[in-house]
Amino acid sequence: IQEFMNYFHALECGYREIPYHNRIHATDVLHAVWYLSSQPIPGLPTMINDHGSASDSDSDNGISHGHLGYVLSKTYTPTDDNYGCLAGNIPSLELMALYVAAAMHDYDHPGRTNAFLVATSAPQAVLYNDRSVLENHHAAAAWNLFMSRPEYNFLIHLDHVEFKHFRFLVIEAILATDLKKHFDFVAKLNAKVNDDAGIDWTNENDRLLVCQMCIKLADINGPAKYKDLHLKWTDGIVNEFYEQGDEEASLGLPISPFMDRSAPQLAKLQESFITHIVGPLCNSYDSAGLMPGKWTEENNESGDTDEHEEDSPDMDSCDSHEARKKRRNVYCQITQHLLQNHQMWMKVIEEEERRAVKDKQSGEPRTALHPSSEQIEAIKEEEEEKGKAKEEEDKAASEANQ
Repeated sequence: IQEFMNYFHALECGYREIPYHNRIHATDVLHAVWYLSSQPIPGLPTMINDHGSASDSDSDNGISHGHLGYVLSKTYTPTDDNYGCLAGNIPSLELMALYVAAAMHDYDHPGRTNAFLVATSAPQAVLYNDRSVLENHHAAAAWNLFMSRPEYNFLIHLDHVEFKHFRFLVIEAILATDLKKHFDFVAKLNAKVNDDAGIDWTNENDRLLVCQMCIKLADINGPAKYKDLHLKWTDGIVNEFYEQGDEEASLGLPISPFMDRSAPQLAKLQESFITHIVGPLCNSYDSAGLMPGKWTEENNESGDTDEHEEDSPDMDSCDSHEARKKRRNVYCQITQHLLQNHQMWMKVIEEEERRAVKDKQSGEPRTALHPSSEQIEAIKEEEEEKGKAKEEEDKAASEANQ
């Protein structure tokens, strides 16, 4: 335990004091992968049997599930066949590798993008041949730290094969966070989901893909948080962007999109990020049946479905179970927050466009509209007022009918 504490304290100290890619972001991503892997997932089959072990193994790698074991969250009940848990399908060594990768994934981040490092011929870009520069640096620097002192070696009890496999999994998870490869990963999972066989939990490559998608979602989960927290993370990333834009201007380089503090486009940045990056990833992850949530029963207006099922001897238990699942919806807090935040930014964009038209008609010079917390709060209050008005109308209508 002491080696574990030593290493992760040193790892935390290696994150720079920058607006976004700091130790708090690393902690947030670690928490997110824990959440995604430990919370109940509606309809997910589990590889765990009643004795807490799996029946299959990756014999090609000389690694058996029984030897590695599985870790289950206290919030997950394996006897409930209506829910599954990601941790119930991933051996503990692979799960630990996912968590360690989350903690390492942005180690020593300089607060600049890959494109900036390549454009300025930074040492890291030269070292890694302009390919996944930051991601390679994070992984290499974090492992160099681990190997720099014996008192950091919390993996000392792994044998050579296990350590080599663990290191491979951590590196693959970190490299997956390169957004340049984002659509390749999304397409890969979509192809797997559309395949009749689907995800094969006994296949190590399939489990690795799931873990890669998990850390990717955790890494860009800001728009999937509730509004106030989402705005705090948004403030961090734009300030880091503006710092890069300032340096680009000082170097005589073109200022990257969304990084010019004199012409802020915060709403367009977030709307585009949700529409083109986070949304497709969430859709793919959800289509694979990996998104935590809870079943919600659909309203049955006829009210006789249950009786019909009881009076149908030709329907076996499996068919009955599938029929019940088809009538159910799933509530997912992640996708709800994502939808709400997207709607919020769309309203900000509409307000910006109205302001631009008004300025043009009045002949006043157009000024960049940087949506402030007050502006967003005004939109929020407007939504609440509309909601209250709707509640009062519904209440009045209900009283009139009584």
